[in-house]
Amino acid sequence: MASTYNDKDRFTLITPPGGWVSVDFKELKMYRDLFYFLVARDIKVLYAQTIMGFAWAVLNPLVQIIIFSIIFGKVAKLPTDGIPYVLFSTVAIIPWTYMSDAMAASSQSLVGGQGMLGKVYFPRIIFPLTPVLAKLVDFSISLLLLTGVLVYYRIEPTLNLVYFPFLVLLMMSIPAGIGMWLSALAIRFRDVKFTMPFIIRMLIYSAPILYTASSIPDQYRLLYSLNPIVAVVEGYRACILGTPMPWEFILPGTVVAALLLFSGAMYFRRMEYVFVDVI
Repeated sequence: MASTYNDKDRFTLITPPGGWVSVDFKELKMYRDLFYFLVARDIKVLYAQTIMGFAWAVLNPLVQIIIFSIIFGKVAKLPTDGIPYVLFSTVAIIPWTYMSDAMAASSQSLVGGQGMLGKVYFPRIIFPLTPVLAKLVDFSISLLLLTGVLVYYRIEPTLNLVYFPFLVLLMMSIPAGIGMWLSALAIRFRDVKFTMPFIIRMLIYSAPILYTASSIPDQYRLLYSLNPIVAVVEGYRACILGTPMPWEFILPGTVVAALLLFSGAMYFRRMEYVFVDVI
């Protein structure tokens, strides 16, 4: 923000910066306590006044796994490269559930927090990033379900597990980037709220969650690899099941995820000064 002081009238005029504005990490550090509070609040209220509580974090992906295993594994009999369909779908659905839930929550974070926007100043970018961290609790709990399936099928860990932290960061970057884009758009265009279920339904078919990436024709592999969700899903399968790491999907997907995260942050910061005016 630029400010000028008029000695005659004794007032300070604050004007928004021109052009594109980068993320101020020093400012984010100053407001880290607020960031922690908002994340903790989201975690506490998520299952407040529910009977099952955090058990929903396991039930949600479990229901999807059962339905997909029956329809696509038993009825449609989709190929899974020799992997049992329950195991095949579990490894993919757990990170997908995190990404879809985080994207949906992040896209509506500014609209949901509009009561705070006009009362006090703080970095607004905290809002779309809060669900990305809060949903990690659900993801961590759902890993118990994955562990049970791995034990049932007697899958032993391999050296590919060293890539797990990288894949978690890649998984987080996708809803963070998309969330910053959509939350900034949702302030001006409330259609985002109604398009999100449609977008999520389309995305689940754009990645190898229900089918294998090997079924994609060779001439479309490069275009297909630009979907960062493909990198996460295929990376998780290789990391957990010990199959060769699919770098032909991971590397392009990582580049696209980084561009998505960077452009989302830049666009969010560019539109930040109009949030209070149009909320």
